[in-house]
Amino acid sequence: MRACLATPAIVLRAKPYGESDRIVSFLTEMHGKITGIAKGAKRSRKRFVNSLEPFSLVNLRFYERPQGDLVFILSSDLLFSFPKLVTSLDRISFASYLVEITDGLVGEGQEDRLVFQHLKNGLRYLNETDASLRFLTSFELKLLNLVGYQPVLDRCKRCAKDRRDHPSSRWHFSPRDGGILCEPCSRLRKETLPLGAAAVEVLTDLQAKDSSTPARRSLPSSVVSEIRSVVMRFIQYHMEREIKSAPFLYRFASI
Repeated sequence: MRACLATPAIVLRAKPYGESDRIVSFLTEMHGKITGIAKGAKRSRKRFVNSLEPFSLVNLRFYERPQGDLVFILSSDLLFSFPKLVTSLDRISFASYLVEITDGLVGEGQEDRLVFQHLKNGLRYLNETDASLRFLTSFELKLLNLVGYQPVLDRCKRCAKDRRDHPSSRWHFSPRDGGILCEPCSRLRKETLPLGAAAVEVLTDLQAKDSSTPARRSLPSSVVSEIRSVVMRFIQYHMEREIKSAPFLYRFASI
C-alpha cells in the first residue's frame, strides 16, 4: 500500500487538465518542489476548496506514483491565502515574480527547507508591507545564495583583484563567471554588464545584510538600472528562460 505523505506547501502554478482535473506545482517544506495531478479539482467542494490558487500556503497530502513524474494529490487544505497580495497590481507583480524565479531556480524534488521558508517569508512580507525594489533585490540575492549561485562581488572573479583596493574603479558583471570582473578581465568576455562602484557597493551591502528590510537610500536612476539589469540577467542565465513577470516590475524607479 502506498504511503500518504503530508507537508506544508506553497502553490507555485496551476493549469487545467481535461474537463475536471488540474496540474499543480508546489514548493513543499519536506519534499522540495513537486508537480501533481488533482483529480476532480474543478468540481471538488471538500478536498481542494480555494486551495490551489497561486501564492496559497496549504497543507498538502499526496502519494508518489511508481511510474511517471506527476504525484497524485489527495487533498490540499488552505492554511493561509496571503489575502493582500491580490489587492494591488504592485503586490501581484512582486509576488508573481518571487514565485516564478523560485520555481525556475529550484529543481524538481530538491528538498530545501530554507528555500521554502525564504519564499514563505517573502510572500508574508509583501502581504504586510508595500513592495520595493530594495526588498526584491534582497530576496533575489538570498535566493541565489540558498540555491548555490551566490555572485562574487568582493573581487574580480578571474584575477581576484580586491574591489576594496580600487573603490572608484569601473567593474563589469559576467553571468557566465558568476561575479564581477575588472576592466582588463572584462575584455576577455563578450557578454558582460557594466556595473559602477556605487552599484557594486549597494549589491554587496544587500548581500551581506541578508535582510528584506534594510534602510532606504536615494540612488540615481542609472545605478538602480545597473543593479536590476545585473541581478535579473544573472537569474535568467541560470533559469535559461525568459522571466514572464519581469516586465511588470520596470515601472518601479527607486531602490
